[in-house]
Amino acid sequence: MPDFSDRADFEDADRGLVASPAAAVVTADDGRVVWDFGATAFLDGDCPGTANPSLWRQSQLCARAGLYEVADGVYQVRGFDLSNMSLIEGERGVVVVDPLVSAECARDALALYRAHRGERPVTAVVFTHSHIDHFGGTLGVVDEGADVPIVAPEGLMEHAVAENVYAGTAMLRRGVYHTGGDLPPGPEGLIGVGLGFAASHGLPSLLPPTLEITRTGQEERLDGVLFRFQLTPDTEAPSEMNFHLPERRALCMAENATHNLHNILTLRGAVVRDARVWSRYLTEAIQLFGDDSDVLFASHHWPTWGTDRLKRFLSEQRDLYAYLHDQTLRLTNQGHTGTEIAEILELPPALERSWHARGYYGSVSHNVKAIYQRYMGWYDGHPASLWEHPPTASAERYVACMGGLDAVVDKARSYADEGDLRFAAQLLKHATFAAPDSAEAKDLLARVFERLGHGAECGTWRNNYLMAAKELREGVKQVPISAGSMASALSVDQILDSLAIRVNGPKAWEHTVSTHWRFTDLGEHHQVTLRNGVLVHYATESPEDGTDLTLTLTKAQLAGMLAGRSGLDGIEHSGDPAALRTLLSVLDEPDPSFPIVTP
Repeated sequence: MPDFSDRADFEDADRGLVASPAAAVVTADDGRVVWDFGATAFLDGDCPGTANPSLWRQSQLCARAGLYEVADGVYQVRGFDLSNMSLIEGERGVVVVDPLVSAECARDALALYRAHRGERPVTAVVFTHSHIDHFGGTLGVVDEGADVPIVAPEGLMEHAVAENVYAGTAMLRRGVYHTGGDLPPGPEGLIGVGLGFAASHGLPSLLPPTLEITRTGQEERLDGVLFRFQLTPDTEAPSEMNFHLPERRALCMAENATHNLHNILTLRGAVVRDARVWSRYLTEAIQLFGDDSDVLFASHHWPTWGTDRLKRFLSEQRDLYAYLHDQTLRLTNQGHTGTEIAEILELPPALERSWHARGYYGSVSHNVKAIYQRYMGWYDGHPASLWEHPPTASAERYVACMGGLDAVVDKARSYADEGDLRFAAQLLKHATFAAPDSAEAKDLLARVFERLGHGAECGTWRNNYLMAAKELREGVKQVPISAGSMASALSVDQILDSLAIRVNGPKAWEHTVSTHWRFTDLGEHHQVTLRNGVLVHYATESPEDGTDLTLTLTKAQLAGMLAGRSGLDGIEHSGDPAALRTLLSVLDEPDPSFPIVTP
């Protein structure tokens, strides 16, 4: 365990403070509070018995909020959202890097910067990677259609859509558990996510990049400032990049090196990341930029100053991901499964003593399982795992084998009393899935989850446990989940992909429809067919033989049609309108409130 008397992180987190937030809250246009700076005030106190002391310390550090000077002409606004917004001053204005989750928070962060550094216009926007907390607030710093470069690593749009639109409903639903989105802030509830305190509840947005970074070593002058980029795909995000400001000896590591162990696979769901490649890119960053940097900053947490310190930090972060990767595969090749390896693997003492290697956001346990999954898949090799009953059917059989519901609950209570909360939770999962109306089973499981959550060092584990306890007691909160104004950034191909995912296969089995779509504002032509329960689309210049309906429209009209606002009103068309009605009739609506801890 690291030394709690080591205050270096606190000194770094407080260094360079220019100004604290100007207001107590950030509000939306309708007056709704989307961020409350006072929500973290309780963290000023000593760690209570309902929190892990190590996570409490991390949350205290993440609760710092304000405008900070990182280097000459380099500033950050921290504590305004889950992520940091960085600001690089140029010749005419300021380059904004990673404009937070929501427009409202980004707007107020920029206002705080301007209050102390002058009314500088935004001259460019940089997205370091494809996660929503690094682009969601774009419309808070620039208007749609603004004539400024929007810089991003290649593939950002593809991966942002895949994560936030294709599987967005499921990820956002699980993301409520991940971030503790419905937990009340306080010693018994939300104390942080590890990367920051929480995610804001404002309007997310996305504008498509106008300048793609396609190779390491690519240089761009943005508002007169030289940016030297390093592409790092398949690290913390499928599309990600670091950048160096050589004239200011400042290195931005995006989210590839932060003050915690990150995720190889997030609990909210994502594509499994490549820990081997991640560690290699950290080595490359040291080689490319280490000796030429005086400060390292990232899109979460606080900077690290000093060439030797930042190189040591990067080296230890590199060793962290490389060790997890290599040792997981060593043990895999000895016949262990992911679950078994997670119980065996320990970090080297030097990493175990480093605060920045602690599992506040990721954890050794679930990262090991993710590495195993990347190479070996979901199957553990035991044939009994090939065709298991689903959870409810399995639970009913387990409960019957163990003598009925009362016997299972009694056994679970005994294990909980003895401190084996893990097995108590396993038993009670069976109990609640076999008898979802049992108040006794749900209440006991909620209490077990609370104890597990209060002891967890990992912020996302704590949030998952406590959100589960809350929903067992109160039920699922019915809150619509939306991608906000991100839809306007989607290409027609991406929109049609998102429709294909919504097709109810069995409902569509017996339908065959062929349509042709001409987009006058884009100069694009798409053939869209429904057959065998599959929506297939591809570019083609003219309608194919057998086309039932041809439509001539704009992308905005397509959006209106899919939102149910306009039908074919104002859309030029020829052929059978029933073809469109058939196509739309087989689309399911995603469920943003599906149950997680009950059947």
